[in-house]
Amino acid sequence: MSWNGKDELKLSIQERGFTLDVDGRTVPGVYWTPAEGESNRLVLLGHGGTTHKKVEYIEQIAMLLVGKGISAMAIDGPGHGERAVTQMAPEDMAADPEAFPRMWHEGGGTNGVIADWAAALDFIEAEEGARPTGWWGLSMGTMMGLPVTASDKRIKVALLGLMGNWGPNADDLVRLAPQVNCPVRFLLQWDDEIVPLDSGLELFGKLGTKDKTLHVNPGIHTAIPPFEFAETADYLDQRLS
Repeated sequence: MSWNGKDELKLSIQERGFTLDVDGRTVPGVYWTPAEGESNRLVLLGHGGTTHKKVEYIEQIAMLLVGKGISAMAIDGPGHGERAVTQMAPEDMAADPEAFPRMWHEGGGTNGVIADWAAALDFIEAEEGARPTGWWGLSMGTMMGLPVTASDKRIKVALLGLMGNWGPNADDLVRLAPQVNCPVRFLLQWDDEIVPLDSGLELFGKLGTKDKTLHVNPGIHTAIPPFEFAETADYLDQRLS
């Protein structure tokens, strides 16, 4: 387990890559911190399906968080990014509905995801020290983030959504949702063409925490309003303070 590559500065952000070996799986990750000054909080960023740890919107939320003095970390999910045998686009999922479940399970499934993120957080804490930690992840980011939040009590607050009782780990999400006891903001899209709205409402209802809020906006799966996206960083900033 080690850092790899050179440090990269983006405006006021320092970016470092790392690679972990977790139960025989190679797990690449990236860590963002303020280029100057210290950070005493951390947010884990879970990317969506068919994307990767450095997809544009993950980098955008990382920049928003670092601007608030919060470090951020992401890893490639099972079968995605540098862990993908072949790269998949959204249209590929429609053409081959079994491709995404196959990538998920071959990459370790829910148990593998929990182990991968625990190892990544262990690595960062060994290097940087333990800090109040939150989760940000939508769609597949919730497929990963809900089990991680339920099982790792270092996660003190979570931004979840665009997911429901649906997908290759639907049973795990329903089973683990009552064990999520930290504050949660949950985002859904009224006209979601991928994850049925009623399944998202059902999953939100099963979350064990009583400190939870539901934000539903019109539009398709990917059409989260810009103001809502920006406010997710504000929410995590306030709850981790």
